Amino acid sequence: MPAIRAIYPGTFDPPTNGHLDVVTRGARLFDSLVVAVLKNSSKGKPLFTTEERAEMLTEITAPIGNVTVATFDGLLVDFARQQSATAVIRGIRAVSDYEYEFQMAMMNRHLDPNLETVFLQPAEQYTYVSSRLIKGVFQLGGDISTLVPPVVMKRLHAKTPAALTTPESGAST
Repeated sequence: MPAIRAIYPGTFDPPTNGHLDVVTRGARLFDSLVVAVLKNSSKGKPLFTTEERAEMLTEITAPIGNVTVATFDGLLVDFARQQSATAVIRGIRAVSDYEYEFQMAMMNRHLDPNLETVFLQPAEQYTYVSSRLIKGVFQLGGDISTLVPPVVMKRLHAKTPAALTTPESGAST
């Protein structure tokens, strides 16, 4: 039986423990998993560059033997073909995620009928966690240390100006 490769695409700005949970469980389901960092996103200007996000993900996923990290731009189905992947993993936190992800899965199926989408739910403690929420809470001085890997926490502190996380800046703690 041929090895089955899956892709877990996203912006990962920044990577969270919810992302890592989905990666870990996806890696158990497939022979190999490519965590694919989208270079250009419609989500606005990212806090971290594509290279920084890929570096963090490479460090975070290093202990998982069958996971690699790559970057891509353009259509996911084209990248999947380049990677010889036959499955896409998508994390679903809530019903609202499912509606959007279902549309994307159907479009990907239209573009490549051989590419299957597998929806995984993160562990219960991460169902409310999103990269956008993590950035917002961190910039307002909230404690997110249990929601992101230590390397991400370190990079957030290095990346975000101290003025954004101090009471003098008007941020609430």
